[in-house]
Parts: sequence; C-alpha cells; structure tokens
Amino acid sequence: MTLTNKIFIAMALGIVFGSLANVLPIFPFGLEEVIFFGLFDLVGQIFIASLKLLVVPMVFVSLTCGTASLGSHGNMGVMAAKTISLYLLTTAIAITIALSVAMLIQPGSGDKFNSQLTTQASYQANNAPPLKEVLVNIVPSNPIKAMAEGNMLQVIVFALLFGIAISRSGEFGAKVAKSFESLNHVIMEMIMILIQLAPYGIFCLLAKIFYTTGFELIQQLFIYFITVVLALFFHGTVVYTSILKILTGLSPIKFLKHMRPIVMFGFSTASSNATMPITLETVEEKMGVKNSVASFTVPLGATINMDGTAIMQGVATVFIAQVYQIDIGLAGYLTVILTATLASIGTAGVPGVGLVTLALVLQQVGLPVEGIALIIGVDRLLDMLRTALNVTGDSVVSCVVAKSEDAIDANVFNR
Repeated sequence: MTLTNKIFIAMALGIVFGSLANVLPIFPFGLEEVIFFGLFDLVGQIFIASLKLLVVPMVFVSLTCGTASLGSHGNMGVMAAKTISLYLLTTAIAITIALSVAMLIQPGSGDKFNSQLTTQASYQANNAPPLKEVLVNIVPSNPIKAMAEGNMLQVIVFALLFGIAISRSGEFGAKVAKSFESLNHVIMEMIMILIQLAPYGIFCLLAKIFYTTGFELIQQLFIYFITVVLALFFHGTVVYTSILKILTGLSPIKFLKHMRPIVMFGFSTASSNATMPITLETVEEKMGVKNSVASFTVPLGATINMDGTAIMQGVATVFIAQVYQIDIGLAGYLTVILTATLASIGTAGVPGVGLVTLALVLQQVGLPVEGIALIIGVDRLLDMLRTALNVTGDSVVSCVVAKSEDAIDANVFNR
C-alpha cells in the first residue's frame, strides 16, 4: 500500500472514530478521556513537534543552497518579485471570491442568530503591529535567536544574505556550498523517515479533534461553514488549476494527483510550517521544480501565503455584517479586499494570525470585533481546510515561478 493511501485511510478512520466517540458511549467509565486527551493527544503532539523540528534547519539549509546557486547569476531579485506578486494576486482573488460567494448565499441573514446571541458574544482582539515595526522585525538582529524562536521571515532573510555571500566568495564559497548541499541531502532523508510515521500521527490528531469538536457547533453555523468550504473548494480547484494551466501549460490533473499527500498533511496538521518539509520534498521530487526555486518559494509561501485565511475573512465579514444588520456598502467590501491582502504579509509572524487579521479587517469597515466569537467555535475545523488550500497555493506558485525561470523538469512532473 502506498503512503498516500495509508494517510487517506488514517484520516478517514480518525474522523469516524472521533465522531462516533463524541456521540456514542463507546468507552466505559470515562476511558475515552484517557484515550483521547492522554494517548491520542500525546502521539499527535509528538508527531507535530517532530515535523516542526525540521522546519528551521530545512528552510535555512535548503534556501541557502538555492540562493547560492542563483546569487551568482543575479536572478534572486527578479524571482522574489515574481513570487511575492503571485502570492498577493492569489490572495486578492481569494478574498474577492469569498465576498462574492458570501453575498450570494448570505449565511448571516434571517433569524438564525437572535439579538441575545449577538449581545452575549465577546472576543478580545490582539492588536496588529504597526507597519514600521513589521518592517524592522523582518531583519534579524540575532539570527540564532530567530532560529530558536522559529521566526520564519527572519530566518528566510538571513538565509538569503548568507546564500548570496557564498555565491560571491569564490573558492571558499564553493567549499561551503558543497557542505550545505550534503547537509541538505541528510535533512531530506530525515524528512523521509518521519513521513513513514505520518499515518499514526494523523489518525491520533483527527480522532482527538473530532471527539472534542463534535457536530453540534457545525449544525448551528452550518450555512456559514458550507459557504467557506465552497469558496475554498472553488479557489483550489478552479482558480489555482487555471493559473497553472495558463501560465505553465502543465496538466492540472497531474498536479492535483501530486498534491494529495501535501493536502492530507495540511488538513491533518492545520499548519503550513509543519507541512513544509512534505511540501518541499513533493514539489522537488514529484513536480520537478529545482531546489534553487522551491527552496525560496515554499518557505516564503508558508509564511505569507494566506489564501485560505483570506477566504475565511471575506465570508466572516459578510456573515458578521448580516448578523448585526450593518451595511458596509461597496466601498467597505473594496476596503476588505485591500486590507486583507496587505495584512496577509504584514502580520505573517503574529501568533493566531487569522483572527488577528480578521479583527483588523472588521475594525477597518466599522464592524464589531465581538462578532468573531460567533464563528470561533468552528474555526478549528475550517483552519484545517484553509491550510490544505494554502499549501496548494504554495505549490502552484512554485511551479509557475519555476516555469518562468526555466527551472522545472516537465518529464518529472508528467511522470
């Protein structure tokens, strides 16, 4: 059985097992608490930690190798401009689709939410950092501290500078580059070892999540939930595949087949960073993107590409506006598109970034931030779907940029 099939079966079993335990007394004497909050939570957390332990060394080593090979040719600046522009473009398209779908379905209209519910709703929003602070914090004052804290933007900047310095150091730089290439192969082998344990970790993660969440909250917010899912599905299967086909000529069907393990990992872990090792390995080995491109586009995408979050913000904005019966008008929705797109980069390093940027968007258009409390119950499940979309976007942009740089092997992609 292939690893992809093992992961798929583990996902299905985890969802079914956790959901049944939530509604049926499968285990006597409260044993389910020990199993789900003890054993399953332990295995799941160890699995996530084992993936995250590779993220910083993988990004630093791989990006340094890629930059060192590109730096001598002067292609780094052009490639960075293409990558960031594509991420901003797809985010703007995502928020536009979300607003359109939400306006069509109107998830917050009617009497589904009474005034008492909206009155009791409360949510304390974290403040988004000012733009000046964001720009200053991109440059690491202590690269070792940035790696220890997992500050990915700072790690990326340091790796870029280090890689460029290697490319300009002649014979000495060539020796360092060769050492980094060897280290990169070792890290990739570590990734392959951990991937073999994925089905067990994924089963435990999903079983615990669906046991604790249940379906009662989804029933209360069913239309909102379905609206977000529809927008995510449309963006992933129509927008991304169209961009891939138009800009590269590659087969969307082949691409989606290659994406299956990445999507499953993203859904199960709900973390683009935790999924990054698998994304990078798949983009290089199965899609044929050269390391010089993938090592830059994938880590940067995992940090700033938030198409899934943008879709959630668009639907949530319409939902909250309808629940509180506030009309923000066309200018308000245009403000939402602009704010959410720019905030996807500006708050990339903030914990709980999705809700932080949503609070920022709501404040910009005069909607009550307390409305976030209405949707926060189902946000955990939607976060899993958003992550699956985000890692798909990272892979699409990697292929598009690689094609423009003549750094993708079509034979590998079509294999």
